Amino acid sequence: MPDRPANSPFIRDVPAAQALDAWRAAREAAGCPDRLPAVTVPVTEAGGLVTAAPIWAVRSSPPFDAAGMDGIAISSADTLGASETTPAWLPPGAYTVVDTGDPMPDRRDAVVMREHVHYDDAGRAELRAGVPPYQHVRSIGEDVSAGELLLPEGHRLRAVDLAAAAAAGATHVSVRKKALVFILPTGDEVRPIGSETGPGQILDTNSLMLAEQAREAGCEARCLPIEPDDPERIAAVVRESAADCDLLIVIAGSSAGRDDYTARVVASTGTLVVHGVAVRPGHPVVLGVVGQTPVLGAPGYPVSAALTFDIFAVPMLAELSGAPPRQRPRATARLARKLASPLGMDDWVRVRLGAVGGSLVATPLPRGAGVLTSLVRADGLLVVPAGVEGHHAGSSVPVELLRGLDEIARTIVAIGSHDLVLDLASSALRADDPMVTLASSNVGSLGGLVALRDGLCHIAGSHLLDPESGEYTLPYVDRVFGPAAADVAVVRLVERSQGLMVAAGNPLGIAGLADVRGPGVRYVNRQRGAGTRVLLDVMLARLGIAASSVEGYAREEPTHLAVAAAIASGRADAGMGIMAAARAFGLDFVPLATEPYDLVVAPGALESPQLAPLWALLRSDRFKASVEELGGYSAKEMGRHVRSPGTF
Repeated sequence: MPDRPANSPFIRDVPAAQALDAWRAAREAAGCPDRLPAVTVPVTEAGGLVTAAPIWAVRSSPPFDAAGMDGIAISSADTLGASETTPAWLPPGAYTVVDTGDPMPDRRDAVVMREHVHYDDAGRAELRAGVPPYQHVRSIGEDVSAGELLLPEGHRLRAVDLAAAAAAGATHVSVRKKALVFILPTGDEVRPIGSETGPGQILDTNSLMLAEQAREAGCEARCLPIEPDDPERIAAVVRESAADCDLLIVIAGSSAGRDDYTARVVASTGTLVVHGVAVRPGHPVVLGVVGQTPVLGAPGYPVSAALTFDIFAVPMLAELSGAPPRQRPRATARLARKLASPLGMDDWVRVRLGAVGGSLVATPLPRGAGVLTSLVRADGLLVVPAGVEGHHAGSSVPVELLRGLDEIARTIVAIGSHDLVLDLASSALRADDPMVTLASSNVGSLGGLVALRDGLCHIAGSHLLDPESGEYTLPYVDRVFGPAAADVAVVRLVERSQGLMVAAGNPLGIAGLADVRGPGVRYVNRQRGAGTRVLLDVMLARLGIAASSVEGYAREEPTHLAVAAAIASGRADAGMGIMAAARAFGLDFVPLATEPYDLVVAPGALESPQLAPLWALLRSDRFKASVEELGGYSAKEMGRHVRSPGTF
């Protein structure tokens, strides 16, 4: 291992399972409780808690033979031989009218449903079929008998469990108390939620997120005040707080920088077990014990912090309660695009999921540890084991589901060029029907067509300009799909204005594309295969401008908004994009071209029920108006079939 700063005692990157075992052993050595204490609570307040002792039935349920239907209680022997032609007639004294749940009268052993009974004027009941003993009768103890085990120790109580326990006579139950989790945010740059932030300052969203994760795991959570980067102050709070909680989570300061003190603090106040785990994201994890309390040092990046809680806190808290950790369902999916992964680390990849062609398709989301929206948008988690370098597109991979399969089945999977109209459509579709999702992945127009050809999406957004014919998209569909292009539909989404986004006020006086090669102009580009990149190259070629003469041409961003953000932050001066993206960031816009943006539809999918909500939306005048309000769009041709199947 290379030398590390003295204030950050990095040990080594250990596999997650080994780190959990080492943490468990250290907790045992320190005398940490292996179970939370038992408390007795009313059964009405026990939902979500874990039983600390078995629950035995103290009364039978039902506590007596009970009528299972509305009707009449009879003696089955009185109906022997009854039929349509020779009915049995029971005088009023031979039957008793009962409702569901009534105790069965003496010498009655069956119930005839009310709708099967006919009466004559004398009140006799006519039965036209024989009745077997105990028909429509709930026998005593049918549900549970007194003295029977109802629920074992270590069972997390659900609504049905509480009802069954109450029916079996329980008024109070012995359960494990909720674990109390303290969350300690650290860092000079961290500010409370709701504060105004200046340069280099961030809001303490991690505490909010981790506290909710703890509550979802069945714990109580308390967020402590933010501590600045002062190791002595942090150490004092750690010592004091550890004595009052069941798990202490220290946020940030877990890496190896100058102001990363968590590992040092844990080592000085208790036992440092692990610093550095072979997990991505979440590598600089700290695991230790202070006093008799486990301490988890979570990285400051939000995705790392969230996954660290799932990987390390959840199983530890489950052990304390004596119940198995809550498991998410799993499924197998096809990977929408190639996924590279570093050797030596478990790689937790967030994915979007959709059902395409009878199988699940997983599209990887941005990988950055600080990209919190990747967790917001994720439908599942894909773990690439440490010994695997990644997967090829189309590979079958196991995924942990974050959304139900019924929701995923109604997800429209879009892969291709980025456009704000798709984001607007996603929101509008969800507002109309909460079960419908439009999941977009931005890989560029050409990448979208390839994914569509390979059966990995339903639609691909495209605005590829063919330099030879001057046509958009159709020549590329023909090239990518070959003979199968006859089955591909192309539907117009919008026409949009493309141009140069520049800083507000256009301080460099950029008037056209030729000005991007001016001295000091820093350009920011779209990724290869993006329609905007193709349009730029065509326009540069027409002007006789070499790409190498444009400073920043090699710098790539995946979306129009990312290009706009780079310009708004001052990291670039110009970039090609749509007017709506420039408006979103308050930038000036120099129009260069008007182009069509189309949806290319998978063979056989145009008339599918899955895409029907999208086509209905494109016919909506209200939606068209909302699109044009974004600026730089024309929705006049929205929904027009540029090419229908069979018109190749």
